[in-house]
Amino acid sequence: MAIVYLEYNFKITPLQPATDILIAELGDAGFESFVETEEGLLAYILKDEWKEGKLDDLFAMQHPDFEISWTSTEIEQQNWNAEWEKNFHPIQVGGRCMVRAPFHDPIDVEYDIVIEPKMSFGTGHHETTHMMLQHILDHDFEGKSVLDMGCGTGVLAILAMKKGATPVEAIDIDEWCVINSQENIERNDCASIHVEQGISDVLVGRKYDVILANINRNILLDDIPVYANCLNKGGALFLSGFYLQDLDAISAKCAAHGLEFEKKLEKNNWISAKYVN
Repeated sequence: MAIVYLEYNFKITPLQPATDILIAELGDAGFESFVETEEGLLAYILKDEWKEGKLDDLFAMQHPDFEISWTSTEIEQQNWNAEWEKNFHPIQVGGRCMVRAPFHDPIDVEYDIVIEPKMSFGTGHHETTHMMLQHILDHDFEGKSVLDMGCGTGVLAILAMKKGATPVEAIDIDEWCVINSQENIERNDCASIHVEQGISDVLVGRKYDVILANINRNILLDDIPVYANCLNKGGALFLSGFYLQDLDAISAKCAAHGLEFEKKLEKNNWISAKYVN
């Protein structure tokens, strides 16, 4: 049976910051993937997950300074694949890493990563993923144990392993993300990465040298105590998926659990921060 998604086509004025706010809220509401357009945003959610009224209480939809209208259509999985193939362009991070689709030609870079995102989040195009890749490039991963929490396509786990991390685990709450991560991991010859479906509850008793979590503000605030308990002494926690205005709350929660803010990256008001213990 084909997987059926609903595609929501949002027309947004002004594009920023309304688009970023809407993406964050739609992610919390169960939407899985987003494609920014010249007029606004395409957002995708499983038809089975949709409930009437999901959009009614969103801050962005009610904000007096934003004009947002939308239409929706049903699409099958294969139609989404054709859509992202038309719009997915390769990206380079720090001149050292390239993230591309299988149909793009490789170029000579230190880390060549091939991702087929399908309905999963994390191609490197969004600011949060791009910044997390930057953090990974700047950090020593040789021989380090790593967790990629909320792995999406698995791209962060893949780069960590290519930089020498071992062992590497990748976890996502969404079954489709788990399947997609496994496919991408095999595609990049990183088959030793362990992928599983779950939430932070599965982390009890586990320990890591590095934890990568690109999720959203609310989940991060809930899970920071778990991450702190799982982090080996001298370890590093990299967080993203939140805005500049959320940084104080994120840092305060980390500090309360023995994690010290070290540095941040900022792109279009999105933040990716590093904490150490």
